Amino acid sequence: MSNKRTSTRTLVECALMIAVGTVLAQIKIFTMPYGGSVTLVSSLPFILVSFRHGTKWGLFTGFVNSLLQMLTGFYMPPAGTLTAVVGMVLLDYILAFMCLGLAYAFSRPFRNRTIGVAVGTSAAFFLRLVCSVISGALLWGSYQSYYAWAEGLSVWEYSIIYNASYMLPELLITAVAAVAVCSVAPKFFAKQK
Repeated sequence: MSNKRTSTRTLVECALMIAVGTVLAQIKIFTMPYGGSVTLVSSLPFILVSFRHGTKWGLFTGFVNSLLQMLTGFYMPPAGTLTAVVGMVLLDYILAFMCLGLAYAFSRPFRNRTIGVAVGTSAAFFLRLVCSVISGALLWGSYQSYYAWAEGLSVWEYSIIYNASYMLPELLITAVAAVAVCSVAPKFFAKQK
């Protein structure tokens, strides 16, 4: 297959995965009151791109996904300053969703593909959680006062608990789905040439 044809095929596949991920992101199992939700495996298409086409394409599709996520659910930070808006765009959207594109890179040390998929998916989600925790502490900490359970916690503790409450279930659902797909149809996780 020619290089141009391969690139076109990859671009089309990535576009399809972005579309599928965007649709799945609208199917929310649980939504947090101030941002964040558990969806029906909306991150799985981006994990698949990372495994099939590598980190470069994974980061690219994560970036495009971040732009679409901003269009469908942008929340203005409470401070409303330019710095807060830029920080939120970077941490809550661009960097957070691009982290999913790193799944394949984290899986490489593992010979067992299923273990690699589980570890790669979990590590990518952990980085996404780190982005959300930093954003929550620096930009969204004022929302802590709305929760009785958060009284007396540091802004960092509050951010970890709030973000982990939806991100960990999302990670578990996606990791289980990724491992299931890898077990049933390993060709979906096969690196494309």
